[in-house]
Amino acid sequence: MRRHLSVPVAVAVLATAVPALTGSSPATARSGDAAPGHARSKPLVIAHRAGTADAPENTLEAIRTSLRAGADGQWLSVQATRDGVPVLYRPTDLSSLTDGSGAVADHRLRDLAPLNAGYHFKDERGGYPYRARPVRIPTLAAALDAVPAGKQVYLDLKQAPARHVVDAVTRVLDEKRAWGRVRLYSTDAEVTGLLAKDPRARVAESRDATRQRLAEVALERACKSTPPAGSWAGFELKRQVTLQEKFTLGTGESAVTAQLWTRESVDCFRSADKGRTRTKARTPIVMLGVNTPQDLRTATRLGATAVLVDSPQQMVGARHGR
Repeated sequence: MRRHLSVPVAVAVLATAVPALTGSSPATARSGDAAPGHARSKPLVIAHRAGTADAPENTLEAIRTSLRAGADGQWLSVQATRDGVPVLYRPTDLSSLTDGSGAVADHRLRDLAPLNAGYHFKDERGGYPYRARPVRIPTLAAALDAVPAGKQVYLDLKQAPARHVVDAVTRVLDEKRAWGRVRLYSTDAEVTGLLAKDPRARVAESRDATRQRLAEVALERACKSTPPAGSWAGFELKRQVTLQEKFTLGTGESAVTAQLWTRESVDCFRSADKGRTRTKARTPIVMLGVNTPQDLRTATRLGATAVLVDSPQQMVGARHGR
């Protein structure tokens, strides 16, 4: 999906910045260098939607499959049912992935129980293997039980109104005493704001804040701020965006593949770490959409804490050079 990236900067600055956004430019090649002071340790491999390319997304089957492949953690999409039970599901309508229809929030948990969460999943041959052996939409509680201690868990809250899903997730994290196990994320600023009010929550800064900071580094060559202490940041390693340049008489637009995580942007996000004690971990950076060995090498050189992958079966091997 293409996004608009609009930052009011001079034409001369844009002329020098645009090459840094494109995959074929010399500037991007330099961005693969390790950020000064950052170790080149290999990032954790996190299964996106529990490994959406290898098994039906956000299911216990996908969690088990990704764990067998060697994934270091799970990125799970969460919505809440009408009766306030958080479950793993991503799209706005059940018909996208299941043999049901309607929004998760319009159904009680018992209404979701018969649905096949793998109904539309295709294998490499184009078949539908899970129509003969259905998999169910799991509750968040069941998913947390399925992920062993020591594996990371990221919860991506996907629903509006924000209060409904935040309250539902909070109840389960309280019941499971799981606050210390999870990191929390949402593209919805209201969800992020509500989560951030709980001192137990390890919540990513808002996506808007991350995007703005990345854009400022890329286009203005300026590091104007850093993430709040105790937060973390997540954004795609590469993103299709529309670069919009504003003139007195109108605007000009260019479609580009932007690699906004560069040596400079990583340095900016972690610049506050230099004043912290050694016992404080460096600001966690999760690079999303890392699905090729080349992108994994780039994320490693940049010092990513973790990478989000669709196929742990492929990418865990790539991390180990297999």
